[in-house]
Amino acid sequence: MNTIILLLRGINVGGRNKLPMRDLKAILAEIGLANVQTYIQSGNVVCQTDRTDLPTLAEEIGAAIGESQGFVPRILLLSLVDLETAVAQNPFPATDEQHKTLHFYFLESAPSNPDLARLEAAKSESEQFALIGSVFYLYAPDGIGRSKLATKVERALGVAATARNWRTASKLLEMA
Repeated sequence: MNTIILLLRGINVGGRNKLPMRDLKAILAEIGLANVQTYIQSGNVVCQTDRTDLPTLAEEIGAAIGESQGFVPRILLLSLVDLETAVAQNPFPATDEQHKTLHFYFLESAPSNPDLARLEAAKSESEQFALIGSVFYLYAPDGIGRSKLATKVERALGVAATARNWRTASKLLEMA
């Protein structure tokens, strides 16, 4: 069996798109995923499957959630190797103190024509970023909520993304 990581975007935020993790686990088990583990309430899942066509699996998961919950979240699936590589290639020193300031934006694909100049113009003096393959790394020591750059990432890169902080990425890797 292959270990995969599911990142659901936009669930349990501001009282919208509510999806209790016990319901999510049941939905995933029902479509054949095994050893389903969730981390916090924001759509982080580690599980196992024999399936190798991750885009088709993501569509099936979305359809199952839509049927059960009445909405379809954006779903990004990563292989264990994808997550290991993202953590290993992190260009910024990662410490436990940075768990809220270092972010991984997992992209649906590597951007073909990213506008990095736009992101450079938007960043504060203290922020740093890097794009490596299909992961955008953002170090925002003043907080992600204050970052003007953070709000421009998807548009400047031209691909859909979902972000996780250092603690979450590290925990998912540990769980996997």
